[in-house]
Amino acid sequence: MQSKSMLLLDTLLNAISMLSKTPLNYWAEFAVDIPFGAVLIFAGLRSNELGPIAVVLTILLGLFLFSFIEYSFHRWLFHGSAQIMAQGHRAHHENPLGYDSLPFFLPALILLALTGVLVLLMPVKYAFLLTGAITLSYVIYGLWHFTIHHHLFHNVFARNWAANHHIHHYHVDTNFGVTTPLWDIVFGTRYRRAS
Repeated sequence: MQSKSMLLLDTLLNAISMLSKTPLNYWAEFAVDIPFGAVLIFAGLRSNELGPIAVVLTILLGLFLFSFIEYSFHRWLFHGSAQIMAQGHRAHHENPLGYDSLPFFLPALILLALTGVLVLLMPVKYAFLLTGAITLSYVIYGLWHFTIHHHLFHNVFARNWAANHHIHHYHVDTNFGVTTPLWDIVFGTRYRRAS
């Protein structure tokens, strides 16, 4: 017989799992992440001690780091041995037009923890600016990923970019990068048509 605490935990996890399949959860994530990223960037810029070059370089570093984070999570967690992550991601592969996603609060908690780690490693203003750029990159990724699956592109560049991700849905060991093919090229996971 299960203890009350185990039963409560099981009920909570089931509720979170059910929530993770809803449009409310999908869009609530943006309602949390956009203000969080904006506050971090504002806090990083507020000190007025950073010159424009330092600001631009820090934001570019955030974009670059996010591209690696995106690739890493997608390849090694969503298609890897993290069972709960792989199970949720499998649902996305089975229904790309669905709303299966992480619970809306989880990315913000991960980004908050990342902010804490970066604050220990560098000046606070850089940590805030860097994590803010990573957070807003995640928002852009989320919107782009949704658009890839729900929009038919007419622009050739956008159509080719979207095709890279669509290929991943048919060849799941390739094209893990949604926003950029950079890390697929670096790690040799970019899809190559058989000759």
